Amino acid sequence: MIDHLTRRGYAALGSRYPVAVVGVTVAESVGIAVISVAIIATFYRPDLAAVAAVAGVGAVMTACSVVLSAWRARDERRQLGEWIRRSHPTPRETAQAWEVVTTLTLEQYRRSSAVVVLLSVVPTGLAAAAWWDIGWGGLAAVLLAGMIPGLYATVLSYSIGERLLLPVVEHVASSLPDDFTFSPRGLPLRKRLMLAVPAYTTTSAVLVGGLVGLGADDGSPSGRLALTVGVSMAIGLFMSFELTGLLAGSITRPLLDVRTQLARVRDGDLTARTPVLSNDELGELARDFNTMARDLAEREELREHFGTYVDREIVRLILAGEVPQEGFEVEVSVLFVDVRGFTRYAERRPAPEVVETLNGLFAEMVPVVEAYGGHVDKFIGDGLMAVFGAPAPQPDHADRALDAARMILDAVHLGSTGLRVAAGINSGPVVAGPIGGAGRLNFSVIGDVVNVAARVEAATRDTGDDVLLTAATRDLLTRPHALVSRGELALKGKSQPVEVLAPVSTVERDLVAEASTV
Repeated sequence: MIDHLTRRGYAALGSRYPVAVVGVTVAESVGIAVISVAIIATFYRPDLAAVAAVAGVGAVMTACSVVLSAWRARDERRQLGEWIRRSHPTPRETAQAWEVVTTLTLEQYRRSSAVVVLLSVVPTGLAAAAWWDIGWGGLAAVLLAGMIPGLYATVLSYSIGERLLLPVVEHVASSLPDDFTFSPRGLPLRKRLMLAVPAYTTTSAVLVGGLVGLGADDGSPSGRLALTVGVSMAIGLFMSFELTGLLAGSITRPLLDVRTQLARVRDGDLTARTPVLSNDELGELARDFNTMARDLAEREELREHFGTYVDREIVRLILAGEVPQEGFEVEVSVLFVDVRGFTRYAERRPAPEVVETLNGLFAEMVPVVEAYGGHVDKFIGDGLMAVFGAPAPQPDHADRALDAARMILDAVHLGSTGLRVAAGINSGPVVAGPIGGAGRLNFSVIGDVVNVAARVEAATRDTGDDVLLTAATRDLLTRPHALVSRGELALKGKSQPVEVLAPVSTVERDLVAEASTV
C-alpha cells in the first residue's frame, strides 16, 4: 500500500518529489516530538496547558531542526531533480544520480543528526523545566529521557525517508548500466540493527513506564503487575510490528528480488536483472547478481557464436575442460567428402548463388556427421573433413564413418542441386589436440591416416565409386557391411599400394544374388 502511494506521488510530482519527502519527514518528526513530550509528562503530571506549551516548543524546534538538516542537503536534491528532468541522461550521470539518491538520507542524518537532537531536545527540556517547575534535577532527567525518543525519531525518520525515496531509486536503478562502479557507502546492515534495536527497546521501556505510571494510584500489586504486562505486550507488539515493517522494506524485499531473479536464471532466462536499490551489502549483492547474469549471457552468446564456427560437441568438451591442452594419440576414422564437378558448376554461376548452394550442401552433410557422433574438423573448399573417435573415444568409429558417408550420399543425391559427392575413409592412430598459434587454436587430428583418407577420396574418380574405404577401416568394423574390394591402388605419398574397398550397392547385391542362383 505504501509503495503504491509513493509511486503515485512520484509520478505526479516528478522532480519535486524529493522536496515533498522532506515535508513528510518533518510531519513524522513533529508527531514523535509531541508524543514524547506527552509520555514524559506522565512522570510529572503537570496541567494540560503546560503540557501543550512544552509540546508546542518541541514541535516547532523539531520542525526547524529537520528543515535545517534538509536545507544542508539541498545540493544533492537539486542534482537529483536535474537528473529526473533530463529525458536522456548519460550512464555517468545516471550512476552519479544513483549514488546521490541511495545515500541522500544517510548523508543528511550523518551531517545533522546531532544538531537535530540538540536543537529539538534542549529547548524542549528548558521549556519543561520552566513550565512544569521540575528544577535542575528534573531538567537533567528530561534531557536524558528526551534523547531516547530523539534516537528513535532519527532511526524512524531514516527508515521512512528511505522508503519514501524508493520510487526515485527504482527509476534511477532501471537506467543503471550493469558495469557501473559500485562503492558501498550506505549504512551497513549490522550498524542499522545496532541502532534500530536499542532505539526501539528503550523507547518501548519509556512508553511502558509512562503509561503504567498513569495507573500507579491503584495500590494493588496484582493490578499494577497486570497493567504492566498488558501495556508491555501492547507496546511491544506495536513497536515490533513497526520495526519489522521498516526493516522488511530494506532487507527482506531486496533478498526476495534476488531470489526471484535467480529462479529466472535457473529456468534459462539470462536477461534477468534485479534492481540495485541500496548502497549497502544488499545493493552489492544485487549488483553482483546482475554482473553474474550478464557474464552468463555473454558466455552463452559466445557459446552460440563459437558453435557456429566450431563443432558444438567440441565446444561442449572445451568448456567442460575435457579436451587436453597437450596432444594425445587416439585411434580414429577420418572421412573426406568432396563435391564432384563443383569447380565447373561455380564457373557458370554468380558468386552469391555459389555460396548459397555450397552452404546448402554443407547443411545436409554436417547434421549427418553429428548424428553419427563425428565432428567436422574443417571445411576444405567444396569439401569437408570429419573425424570419428576423437576427442571422445568411440569403439565403433569405423562403422560410424561408413554409415555417415553413405547417408551423406543419399542426402545430397536426393537434393535439388543436381550435384553429387564422393567420400573416402581411412582409419588408424593419429595425434589429436588443439593445434594453432598466435592465440588461434583449432582442435584437429594430424598424421598419415589423414593424408591417406584424402587420397582415397580422390581415388573415387578413378574407380567410379561414390565411397571408398581402406582395408584398415574394414579391419576395424564391428558390424557386418557388404563390401567389394577394388584392389590395391598406388596413392601419392605412399611407398606401398593400399587396398581399397567400396560398399556394395543394393543393385550390385541383387545382381550377385541372381548370379548365385543360376
